[in-house]
Amino acid sequence: MKQIEKSATGKNFSAIRIGKLNELGDYVLELGPEVKIPGKVFGGSAVNATGSEFSFQVFQPGTETGFLHTHKNHEELYFFLHGSGEFQVDSQIFPVTEGSVVRVAPTGRRSVRNNGTEPLTMLCVQYRGAAFTTEDAADGQILADPVEW
Repeated sequence: MKQIEKSATGKNFSAIRIGKLNELGDYVLELGPEVKIPGKVFGGSAVNATGSEFSFQVFQPGTETGFLHTHKNHEELYFFLHGSGEFQVDSQIFPVTEGSVVRVAPTGRRSVRNNGTEPLTMLCVQYRGAAFTTEDAADGQILADPVEW
């Protein structure tokens, strides 16, 4: 089973390597002795994230999540990086392809499937819903310090 590699750390950052996207199938997420999800890896704790979680997942042709799920507090953003398939939210089914982005509110009943002919690869970012304010949009600061490589 593939493992995340730590690549760099410092006072204000952590960096990891998940590996090539076409190798995501080498990961297996074990949620218990009877529940194993091939092709899925979470990375938030590996980078010491404090405000969100993220996962990469690959669905081989003909596979699907296999269940609907919701969250108590967390929205999710799904970024589709390769392939094509279908996404379902609250019984509404729509196509997703490379470049598609889907936001789902915490209570949205969601699932995804690959009905295409090549692997469907996605990045999912999970974060607390209704937490971003108009003040947060102006949170970034451009520094006068020059960039030196």
